[in-house]
Amino acid sequence: MAMFDDIRASLAPPHPAGRPFIMGGLIAALLGVAIGHWLIWLGLMFTLFCLYFFRDPERVPPARPGAIVAPADGRIVSMGLSAPPPELGLGAEPRWRVSIFLSVLNVHVNRMPLDGVVTRIAYRHGAFVSASLDKASTSNERNALAIRVASGQEIAVVQIAGLIARRILCGVREGDPVRTGERFGIIRFGSRTDLYLPDGLRPLVAEGQTMIGGETVIAEMLP
Repeated sequence: MAMFDDIRASLAPPHPAGRPFIMGGLIAALLGVAIGHWLIWLGLMFTLFCLYFFRDPERVPPARPGAIVAPADGRIVSMGLSAPPPELGLGAEPRWRVSIFLSVLNVHVNRMPLDGVVTRIAYRHGAFVSASLDKASTSNERNALAIRVASGQEIAVVQIAGLIARRILCGVREGDPVRTGERFGIIRFGSRTDLYLPDGLRPLVAEGQTMIGGETVIAEMLP
């Protein structure tokens, strides 16, 4: 059953952000009919890569009140106490940060970690060092979101560009109500997503663990 689930996820329809790239690959393949067979194969290989990279499988959030789920697929590369991005205005008090690295093989659609309301979105230009490095959280180009949950506490999710990622897309606005596991954006071609937990909350996961966006429970809100 797990094997069929993996196959189904790999064949999931692409995210709308991938359509221009997929169309570009198909057009290149068609042009290859007139230019040369090498372009046909190049166009088809690029199209297949984009279909895989931009796949957008359905996810089922856990039916656990207060569960904070992973905002992205990938591997946890670092965990520790760190202040949220200053542009969000959440203060300088360190809180637990869970950093998830997404390789080009991971699903790159970002998902909301918990029900709430988006209170602030702030984009910051920066560098494009490897997203697997710890300094990527502070040095790289990023898009940060603050989300107020039912308890009145705020969590932060940060989309971070990587070495070859050059485009961060966010589909929500300040004031939007959001639901756990709901899609809110995508980062193209290798990236990182940081999750800052509310004050006093500790993660239930470990460094090196693999996350499934919208499903893996990272922490639970205190009752």
